[in-house]
Amino acid sequence: MITGEYRNTLDEKGRLLIPSRIRTEIPGNIVIITQGVDKCLWLFPPEEWKRISDNLMTSTSIFQSRARLIQRRIVAPAQETEIDKSGRINISPTLREYAGLTKDAVILGIKSYIEVWDEVVYREWWAGKESEFQEAAEELGKVITL
Repeated sequence: MITGEYRNTLDEKGRLLIPSRIRTEIPGNIVIITQGVDKCLWLFPPEEWKRISDNLMTSTSIFQSRARLIQRRIVAPAQETEIDKSGRINISPTLREYAGLTKDAVILGIKSYIEVWDEVVYREWWAGKESEFQEAAEELGKVITL
């Protein structure tokens, strides 16, 4: 299970160190990286990406405009990248631009995938979501008991 919140910096070549605690949960040394929702990047182990992308493609039609929108935003920009011997991945300029990644990044392990955010973008996003989070936690409290 991939979990944790970490901070790292991108080097001048656009490489990002994936924390070892996350790397140990990824089978092999390949991840698929694509545009996520909310101006972040999503990283998936290959098997998880295959499941998600196959599901997206088989449950939608190219004749539906909303389906094409999702396919173009999530599936099309996906790139396979290797985790090098130092534990870094290379993030393409187009994906860095999409997420606004400049130097400081937040890396979130979310069970079966990873999010990568520009640190400033992430802080701004959370600032606008705190009250929504409180409401969501209240709703979840009606379903889940500890």
